[in-house]
Amino acid sequence: MLRVTRSAIIDAPIERVWAVLRDFNSHDRWHPAVGDSHIENGEAADQVGCVRNFHLRDGNHIREQLLALSDEEHVSTYCILDATVPLRRYVATVRLRRVTDGDRTFWHWESTFDAPAGRERELADMVGSGVYEAGFAGLRRYLSESRRVTGPVPRAVGGAITSQAVTLAGFGGSDRLHLETVEVPPPGPGEVRLRQSFVGVNFIDVLIRRGIFAMVTPPAPIGMEAAGTVIDVGEGVYQLMPGDRVAYAHAVPGAYATLRTLPADRVVALPDAIAAETAAALLFKGMTAEYLLNRVHQVKAGDWVLVHAAAGGVGLLLCQWARHLGARVIGAVSTEEKARVAREHGCEVSIVTLDYRFAEAVKTVTKGQGVAVVYDSIGAAAAADNYEALAPTGHWVSFGEATGALPALDPHRQAAKSLRLSRPVLFHYTADPARLSEMAAQVFALAAAGTLRVTIGSRFPLAAAAAAHRALEARQSTGSIVLIA
Repeated sequence: MLRVTRSAIIDAPIERVWAVLRDFNSHDRWHPAVGDSHIENGEAADQVGCVRNFHLRDGNHIREQLLALSDEEHVSTYCILDATVPLRRYVATVRLRRVTDGDRTFWHWESTFDAPAGRERELADMVGSGVYEAGFAGLRRYLSESRRVTGPVPRAVGGAITSQAVTLAGFGGSDRLHLETVEVPPPGPGEVRLRQSFVGVNFIDVLIRRGIFAMVTPPAPIGMEAAGTVIDVGEGVYQLMPGDRVAYAHAVPGAYATLRTLPADRVVALPDAIAAETAAALLFKGMTAEYLLNRVHQVKAGDWVLVHAAAGGVGLLLCQWARHLGARVIGAVSTEEKARVAREHGCEVSIVTLDYRFAEAVKTVTKGQGVAVVYDSIGAAAAADNYEALAPTGHWVSFGEATGALPALDPHRQAAKSLRLSRPVLFHYTADPARLSEMAAQVFALAAAGTLRVTIGSRFPLAAAAAAHRALEARQSTGSIVLIA
């Protein structure tokens, strides 16, 4: 049995390299020895067990089968089923590792096989030089040329691809969420197809599941936020290309999935400093904090600010960002442990309340003045004390309703202090792609600088989305919840 090994450093991030190599039918794009190639029986090019049928440029014909694929370990293994070259019992493994010295990738390629007597050296050299070393050089050239692309990437990896997705069978409890196999179409004009690695869980997902927000008609996918890498792009897409790390917070549900096709102008590229998991926990909530603090109500240095659910995903970001702007932050939470976490993230004072009675404590802290703005994600249960906690000309910003919709407003109570009420929605502020990019860039810059610390309190497999919802509804979570896709 012969063993051939080769290794190389590729001057590209591991996500970009893996996005190419995990596609079992990509080699005709980058390997100089490979001619035409296709996956048999219409199977997906990343489906374990699929067979690629191809010709080499020297006329030889080979059929190879994908034996194993790990996105977590960046490893794939395959074997030769049939070939006109005498490589018997050929099994090969591609293994990638992240290089810590710069954003580069270590690629190790090895195989074992038998060869006819007398041809061992010839075939070992052919595999080592003609396949592996030529492949390293080919991929480097392919990635270099991809970086210089000024128009759309012309070729998708294929047709529809099988994906795992959490769908809502009908409105109701978390038991209505089910993991299913679905087909994800190739990107059309102006679209991208993503391989998602992490999915953000937001309370709007719960409200959609309950039927409070009429944004889907079951059976339907849910979820608004995810991060991953671009697989392929459609016609007219210039700003993204395969291998790019990206994230999105999209108004159309469907993020609870391993793959997704969506408009390219809803997707933002990730800076090198922002990991995919961080992005999935940050983008939706971070842009919510951005527009609440800078656009709905412009917080100023010295303002007293009240943040409800201060230890939640949005709450922790609001507290940190408001403190960064010079505000004095009061956080309302449900436990002493959450109070501690809120203080660690910018709250000057934490108020622990299980019954949403907090107005007297706010007045005590502010010496009777009240707060300039209340950031309210609670809804019905907090409404009565919000009136009392606000200072004259104060601003009640209602951006969620975890305990139900707000009751009918009392104009006399508003008039007594000249209070304002806003009921903003993130997606109205991000509808313009330029503004979306601007808001995302601000969020990522503050996170990269350490001004915003992202706390991931819980992680669940995609298949356990129902458990993630139960944890969120039970107020058991601190910080953000992510699903691992």
